[in-house]
Amino acid sequence: MNAEQLQKTLVASQYAEQVLNLYQSQLEQDYSEDQFLCSLSTQSIHQKVQETVAEIKDEQVWMKALRILRARLMFRWIWQDANQLTDVVTLTRELSDFADASICAAKAFARIPLVAKHGEPISYEGQVQDLIVIGMGKLGAQELNLSSDIDLIFAFDEQGETNGRKCIDVQQFCILWGQKLIYLLDHITADGFVFRVDMRLRPWGDGSALAISYMGLEKYLSQHGREWERYAWIKARVITGGKAGADLMEMARPFVFRRYVDYSAFAAMREMKAMIEREVMRRNIEDDIKLGAGGIREIEFIVQVFQLIYGGSKRELQDRQCLVNLHHLGEAELLDQQSVDDLEDAYLFLRRVEHAIQALNDQQTQSLPTEPELRQRMLDTLGFADWTAFINVLNQKRDKVKVQFKQLIQEKEFSEPIDDFVKLEQKLDAVLDDDAKNLIQNFWHGQALRKIPASALERLKKFWPHLIEAILQSDQPQMALLRLMPLVESVLRRTVYLVMLMESRGALQRLVKMATVSPWICEELAQYPVLLDEFLSMDFGLPQRQDLEDSLRQQLLRIEIDQVEDQMRVLRLFKKSNVLTVAASDVLAESPLMKVSDALTDIAEVSVQATLNLAYESVAQRHGYPVSTTGARCSLDAKGFAVIGYGKLGGIELGYGSDLDLVFIHAFEEQAETDGRKSISSAEFAIRVAQKFMSLMTTQTLDGRVYEIDTRLRPSGEAGMLVTSLKAYEQYQQKSAWLWEHQALVRARSIAGEATLCQQFEEVRCQILTQVRDENEVREEVLKMRQKMKDHLGSSSEQKKHGIFHLKQDSGGIVDIEFMAQYAVLAWSGTNPDLAHFSDNVRILEDAAQAGCLSSEDASALIHAYLRERAESHRLALANQSMQVNAADWHDTREIVCKLWQRLIDPSATIALDSE
Repeated sequence: MNAEQLQKTLVASQYAEQVLNLYQSQLEQDYSEDQFLCSLSTQSIHQKVQETVAEIKDEQVWMKALRILRARLMFRWIWQDANQLTDVVTLTRELSDFADASICAAKAFARIPLVAKHGEPISYEGQVQDLIVIGMGKLGAQELNLSSDIDLIFAFDEQGETNGRKCIDVQQFCILWGQKLIYLLDHITADGFVFRVDMRLRPWGDGSALAISYMGLEKYLSQHGREWERYAWIKARVITGGKAGADLMEMARPFVFRRYVDYSAFAAMREMKAMIEREVMRRNIEDDIKLGAGGIREIEFIVQVFQLIYGGSKRELQDRQCLVNLHHLGEAELLDQQSVDDLEDAYLFLRRVEHAIQALNDQQTQSLPTEPELRQRMLDTLGFADWTAFINVLNQKRDKVKVQFKQLIQEKEFSEPIDDFVKLEQKLDAVLDDDAKNLIQNFWHGQALRKIPASALERLKKFWPHLIEAILQSDQPQMALLRLMPLVESVLRRTVYLVMLMESRGALQRLVKMATVSPWICEELAQYPVLLDEFLSMDFGLPQRQDLEDSLRQQLLRIEIDQVEDQMRVLRLFKKSNVLTVAASDVLAESPLMKVSDALTDIAEVSVQATLNLAYESVAQRHGYPVSTTGARCSLDAKGFAVIGYGKLGGIELGYGSDLDLVFIHAFEEQAETDGRKSISSAEFAIRVAQKFMSLMTTQTLDGRVYEIDTRLRPSGEAGMLVTSLKAYEQYQQKSAWLWEHQALVRARSIAGEATLCQQFEEVRCQILTQVRDENEVREEVLKMRQKMKDHLGSSSEQKKHGIFHLKQDSGGIVDIEFMAQYAVLAWSGTNPDLAHFSDNVRILEDAAQAGCLSSEDASALIHAYLRERAESHRLALANQSMQVNAADWHDTREIVCKLWQRLIDPSATIALDSE
């Protein structure tokens, strides 16, 4: 052995001296095999444990062998730590791997005599039952320290009985199994122990059954699980139990990570912190580097509170390891990078100090030593000249943690204290009519409030005066109150959202303002309260395309391809939260119409592209990828599949409630087959991709739909194939399509899919649109189509008599302008091909002026009228109002549009708007 390294090891640990005296020859052999100088893989640790106990039948011999192995490995780990041949992450991982391997070995050894005596444990369904061992705390997170105990929970899948001569039920069998496992690891013999085992984190704690069934655990967590147990279960990990264990962990996940953003974690954190502080004072352990102020526990608390708040919506925060989650918090910008760096630095330092403390005597303690000799040993290990120097560095690290912890969980100041609630209610009564007063009266005395927990009712009572105060500052207090009441009712059992609004006065004021403008926004928030989190954190700038792509990609990367429900949830909340952001920017920041439409279109396109990727890979996983006759494989990077957007999506003019008009095309060799085990034709592959795409987008879940999708603009409409080859699409457009289908093609644009195929589509579109057409025929067909739309969708004669104007469908409305733009492309692009370049109306009209087909004045007048009418349509959509408006307010704008319509499309049209 290296003499200098050995000396450092023995200085660092009195326990290491004892191990060396007992097992010197084995340790010299370990050293000669370079085991002290390199890291051990998970596989090698498991193999080492298995080889140590593989042939042993006698219980006492088995226990002795594993304990000696533990002592040898502990000597190695102390050697590496004292000589800085390892790092905290590697060391804690190896310790955790050894615990896993020991548990697996003990479980296997304990089962043999039980089966011999009682038979196999069999469920009532006939399945052999396994003992599910769940690692909690540092073991679950694979962060064990040098002298950690291990926190375990034992479970099993289903009730039943054993099939031996001495029959017992499955639960009793698993209890005996667990008891023997604990004994094999925990019992102190002449050779020590393997791990101290702590079972107090099991349901109901000490005194309860040692093993619990899946159903029993599910019932406990849903009905009796306490807030501190959510923190404990963050780190839970199945060590043994196979698929049954994995299913159990999936069942427990909603208990830990709520579907909605959970600000109640702050209150639970404060209570837990207060309990720990009382314990620290009672036991006089301020120098405990784990439990003391600025210690390891506070760093873990900081990370865990973010996990509980955001983990349900940000899957990356469900990781068990503290450092991994710290990095995720930085990436998600929930913590700034300097805070992440400070906390990581403090955590690694404190964990190394913890190892130095525990190496001294193999004791489970985090308290700084008081004896001069032990202090000196620790200083030598950590490389400090004296105790004062060490304490100065320790305090610097802990002070940074204390600052972060205080900022996170300190009681947030609510808005100014509301002293006279009676006066507030009197002011509110003065601005409400009788119906509104009755609504409030019924709310406070209705059944809903009688069914909620007392804590929720208390939060509601605290929130109510803050809501009234904000409403009274509104221009339309009654409207704001009536629109916000459904939202308040929807969160009665999730009153953390009320806490969120109390803790952010500005957010409550913004919510009231948005309520007066948009009932649609209020309805979205009431139906999907998880969106409140986005509302509270948004900066009211419009989302940028690259940010949208990065955000959705990161969220979906963490979901397996077969986790369809999780995929659907991410897609739906991505769309809804970002549309909400746009709406807030529209209302509160008064963003320009074109920018709003661009942002709404970007959200749709990003959603379509991501959904196409998921659908394509899902079908390919089952059937393989399409293969051409030359053997080329159409993989993810070369799909041969594209999605075409028509209508508002194609025209980059999406509104808040717009559905998506889509057409699917492919470029596969239709008779070729896929290369998977369940091979299908390439044509069938394309259809299944489109069907899967539609399912992901349109299936109604608790989170709604992503978008409604209309595919009727595909070749031959509803009678046609869902997916068409590009070649067939081109032939249809050339030979069979009606002029109105070419008119729809004006607003078509490739949205997602393979770049080459998208470009080929654009070329086909341009080729079709730039055909030379007879202007009179185009004018006649466009006029016929427009009249059909007016007859079916426009205002009735009676409505017109009463001064009603349908902003979209009536004469002088949005559709007139759209039809004029489309007419320009169909009639004039044969000699002016640049007119077919863009799919949006504004740029088409600008190009028509550039080409001399329209005067600049006429183009500008149409664009101005179009933008004004579309802006009003957006406002009406946010207000949940129909497109029927007061005709008198739009006379001048309509007159401009109608005169140009008469000049371009219908010279025989009369302009008599007042008589309508």
